[in-house]
Amino acid sequence: MSKALDDVVVLDLTTAFWSSIGTALLGDFGAQVIKIENLPAARTSEPAAAWDCQAELAQRNKLSLALDLDQDAGRALVRELIPKVDVVVIDWPRAHIDQHRFDYASFCALRPDIIYAHATGFGPKGPDRDLPALDELAAARTGMMPILPQPGQPPLYPGAGQMYTAVMLALGVTMALHHRQATGEGQEVDVSLFAGNIYGASLDVQAFLAMGGERFLHPVARLDAGNPMSGILYPSQDGRWVCLTMPDTDRWWPGFSSMVELDQDDPRFNSHEKRCGENRLELIRVLDAAFRQQPADHWKRELTARQLSADVIEEFDYPANDPQVFRNRYILELDRPGVGRIKTLGFPIFMSETPARLNRTAPCLGQHSAEVLHDLLGYSEDRISGLVANGIIA
Repeated sequence: MSKALDDVVVLDLTTAFWSSIGTALLGDFGAQVIKIENLPAARTSEPAAAWDCQAELAQRNKLSLALDLDQDAGRALVRELIPKVDVVVIDWPRAHIDQHRFDYASFCALRPDIIYAHATGFGPKGPDRDLPALDELAAARTGMMPILPQPGQPPLYPGAGQMYTAVMLALGVTMALHHRQATGEGQEVDVSLFAGNIYGASLDVQAFLAMGGERFLHPVARLDAGNPMSGILYPSQDGRWVCLTMPDTDRWWPGFSSMVELDQDDPRFNSHEKRCGENRLELIRVLDAAFRQQPADHWKRELTARQLSADVIEEFDYPANDPQVFRNRYILELDRPGVGRIKTLGFPIFMSETPARLNRTAPCLGQHSAEVLHDLLGYSEDRISGLVANGIIA
């Protein structure tokens, strides 16, 4: 079975986890991803010997070419590879890129239709374009961190912006490939952690842009929820929390009221207006007491039996053992040489005809150096041995 990005060759010059996830996504769907690992700063542990769980995810489906980029000969090898690849992905600071002449213009001179994707902190323009690409700094600017906790608590770092940005990186590259197929033109793509964090907060940011106002600038206390049956959490007997998502309370009230042992016709709560208006706080108080009467597993069963729009908030052990995630390949189970049976994140996108596959687990440092130089550049064994002897490759 073919894959969506068959015949696409990607030169991966990323160093951060999040940007490496973006190139791994390209590899999952068929691209041949050549991971350049800079020998002076390369990882020292081999996944087969001391399992690196982050590398298992970020470097899967890649070929490892270990080069000493501090030497002219190492940088020359990268430039020699450019005409043989379709895409370059890099996350270095611009000063470092310029120092090595790994910029878009320099690579265009070697392959005019190259697609050059730069993963940055704050975008390609503006006074902050050279700030460090750190997700915490980008998240701090989006406006989300102060409104996540309960009032009076410190801001919370959401931690998801880099994953949004990784997907945008893969999306930007695939759109550029589509454009090149239609026009023959390459281009530069920039994705930033700042944009990824803003997009991750799009519901709130868009609402603020449309309406403004103080209500979007401050955290909302649990008791200030406008609807006791939607977007509010209730603690169960064992301390786990139940999340309700029933904004149209009239639709759900008959089954829900029965579950929490309330009379459907209770005059305090017999209309949406009463439940979300004059008796809102009373309903929150009643539901607080009701949910505390039983453990979370009880509520899970009851909610499922009644097909109510609600669920129990789980910890990481739940998805790690959920049959649903294995059935959809969101988590994979496999045998890792030297480690044994492992679980690792799978594929977030389903495609019926060109599905993602795990063809290679994360490589050891320099595992494919000779293979890449032979297959793409036609280097002989003697020439490769000479590069190894001189410390140019490993």
